Amino acid sequence: MKVTSKMIHPQLRKTGRILKVFARMDSEEKIRTMNRYSKLYFNCMRFKGMRSRKVSVLRKDNSELLTYILTPRRKMKDVKVPGILWLHGGGYALGSAKMVNMGFPKRLIRRHNCVIVAPEYRLSCERPYPAALEDAYAALKYMKEHAEELGIDSARIMVGGESAGGGLAAALCLYARDKREVRIAYQILLYPMLDDRGDSDSMKDNDAPVWNEAANIAAWKLYLGDVDKHAVPAYAAAGRCADLQGLPPAVLIVGTIEPFHDETVAYMTRLWACGVRAEMREFKGCFHAFDMFCPRSSVAKNATAYLLEKYSFAEKNYRTEQFF
Repeated sequence: MKVTSKMIHPQLRKTGRILKVFARMDSEEKIRTMNRYSKLYFNCMRFKGMRSRKVSVLRKDNSELLTYILTPRRKMKDVKVPGILWLHGGGYALGSAKMVNMGFPKRLIRRHNCVIVAPEYRLSCERPYPAALEDAYAALKYMKEHAEELGIDSARIMVGGESAGGGLAAALCLYARDKREVRIAYQILLYPMLDDRGDSDSMKDNDAPVWNEAANIAAWKLYLGDVDKHAVPAYAAAGRCADLQGLPPAVLIVGTIEPFHDETVAYMTRLWACGVRAEMREFKGCFHAFDMFCPRSSVAKNATAYLLEKYSFAEKNYRTEQFF
């Protein structure tokens, strides 16, 4: 799908033109270079508008996974609150847990009493699949095992993420369902990176700002590493999973001109077909991560309002014992 300027939402066009020139990641080499620069950027970033502390979550090999525990600045009542495991985006190759400063989690924690757990999962430039999934699951188990000290209601553990983080969150829900060790109450998937095959109409020839077909091909190669492309497991690419039964309720958003549009719609359709409670909203003329790059635009505010509305409902109505 060729993306023209007229197809882009008017409030996003100026930023889109800039991003199209300066944020090109259409090869593995460019992604690796961006990975190095982004590390320097995120190392200098501090969390804003929330309290933060670091913990070390032990992996199976006893190495340490740096994880941030984020809570509202305001004093919370002495009651257990939902815990949200948030997985950052970046094509599995870039980014940092500190990206919560740029997106939905920051707005969520300003409005709701909750605990956000954000792990610095291993990126594909250093460690391909299944390292990121293993880290996400280690953080999820940490939330369950330390729910009391974290102030988390263990029946309201949720997961979410944007882009690759959304894809990783979807895969984590599959993995947790099958492992039967931790129950997840809700999943929040923002324009998720779900399917390595890249054969949808919205992906083919897509040259939209931020993320396009070329970037997608390069990022999946880095993430899958030596995995046989004819036998990619659903835990790596949730879009490949045929059986979505037993998954937690979900909310999804996606822009109409971005490469992940069709695979997000397809995943949503299969969730419905498998009896999973799920809702989705499409945002016309929006490219990838529009809410992060253009947060003051009306369409980004509408997307955030929609997600906050759905989270509010989930917070009050979805507990694991009610639907498992």
